[in-house]
Amino acid sequence: MDKIPLTRAGHGALSEELKTLKSVERPAVIRAIAEAREHGDLSENAEYHAAREKQGFIEARVKELEAILGRADVIDPEKLTGTIKFGATVRIVDEDTDEEKTYQIVGEPEADISNGKLNVASPLARALIGKEEGDSVEVRTPGGEKGYEVLSVDFI
Repeated sequence: MDKIPLTRAGHGALSEELKTLKSVERPAVIRAIAEAREHGDLSENAEYHAAREKQGFIEARVKELEAILGRADVIDPEKLTGTIKFGATVRIVDEDTDEEKTYQIVGEPEADISNGKLNVASPLARALIGKEEGDSVEVRTPGGEKGYEVLSVDFI
């Protein structure tokens, strides 16, 4: 099995989510199922079916998180230096529009582009790996080729 790279913060967030699912969400849905059973005929009980469906989602997420955390390779960006690599926080500028963006390159389970967390396997992250401040990169996107310049690289 391959290791899954995670930042220390990402590992902590996933661990906290798992803890909440096991200690809060799971017991709440079990109580909801028991309460719905008390209302009688289960075949027409919408509360029961909704609670069972939620239980299925919770159990699937628990298994997924346990698998991710079991294969996690936690990397602390603060101990890294040099060129862009996993964990780096990169400020780039679009060479066509002059729009600046800041991303941290993270593992897939913690990626969230709207919060500046860029999946290490994405085309942009792959193009940035190994580059340094001042370098330009070309990235093939669904909308065509895009050019970016690296403005800064931090490991925080």
